[in-house]
Amino acid sequence: MYRTVLLLLTSLLLLSGGCSGNAPYVRIEGFAQGGTYHVICRPVRGLGEQTLRAEIDSRLLAIDFTLSGYNKGSLLSRLNAGEDLPLNDLFIGCFNRSKEIWAETDGAFDPSAAPLFDLWGFGFSNKGTVTQAAIDSIRAFVGMNRLRLEERADGTYLVRDDPRMRLNFNAIAQGYSCDVVARYLDSLGCADYLVEIGREILCKGKNAAGNLWRVGLDRPEDGNMEEGRDLQAILEVTDCGIVTSGNYRKFYVEDGQKFAHTIDPTTGRPVSHNLLSATVVAQDAATADAYATWMMVVGLDRAREILAGRPDLEALLVYDQNGTMATFQTDHIKTQ
Repeated sequence: MYRTVLLLLTSLLLLSGGCSGNAPYVRIEGFAQGGTYHVICRPVRGLGEQTLRAEIDSRLLAIDFTLSGYNKGSLLSRLNAGEDLPLNDLFIGCFNRSKEIWAETDGAFDPSAAPLFDLWGFGFSNKGTVTQAAIDSIRAFVGMNRLRLEERADGTYLVRDDPRMRLNFNAIAQGYSCDVVARYLDSLGCADYLVEIGREILCKGKNAAGNLWRVGLDRPEDGNMEEGRDLQAILEVTDCGIVTSGNYRKFYVEDGQKFAHTIDPTTGRPVSHNLLSATVVAQDAATADAYATWMMVVGLDRAREILAGRPDLEALLVYDQNGTMATFQTDHIKTQ
């Protein structure tokens, strides 16, 4: 997960080959955002596989040079370093959607909490010295309401209330990247595809066998680092984004205490609750990405409350119940 951070995503793609009728599906794969990507789709008439790969790679490269905090030459990195630069459409789109979700989640999803991620060692810099004073100092200038876009004669600019403010889009960037690639495939008239970037997924139509797409979810146990070795469930999905967030791969232990990468912006501290992973199915991958983080921030009980009021979302939650792994899933999610 160049997301993490979260990215640190826990879903595993079950790639299927074969053909439907006389049209074998094309599989394109490569490296992006510190990991791999796969695109499986029905061939587009008049467009060769190499051209399709080049177009996908160019879009992913543009995203990397816009939203990656690990790429020190990216637009995000330069903005975080204090430069005042005109923004491109990719940044504006991600920023606006992030601010919407920040409001929807009452600040539980907050890219402006980047300095807190850095402090705890889950951001773009080395871990700092964690004290309550340091946390309180940072929380004083965290909040997407303190950031806005400003139109000037030569473009759109980011304006912040405090010059110390920084952004980290890791909890949405890979889902957003899936959506960008999917929109390109839509523009070609492609009706059947799956886009997977860093194990975050957006799919449409059917797979090569004419069935729903099948996505495996790794069992969220500490130490389960081998993707696909131990699956919690297999989901059957289509026309949606699907993302899993969990705390069993990105954490550290200090003085006998586990510190997970999911930070609650309202406390400034890593979360500590019994929700082990949250898999969210939504209309697009950016929403699924951010909402999976939201649920990991607020925990099991609040996540179930959220789902009860959101018929547009499906989810599978894995949690610890007195030392035993238990699950909760919404009514319409399909598992094997």
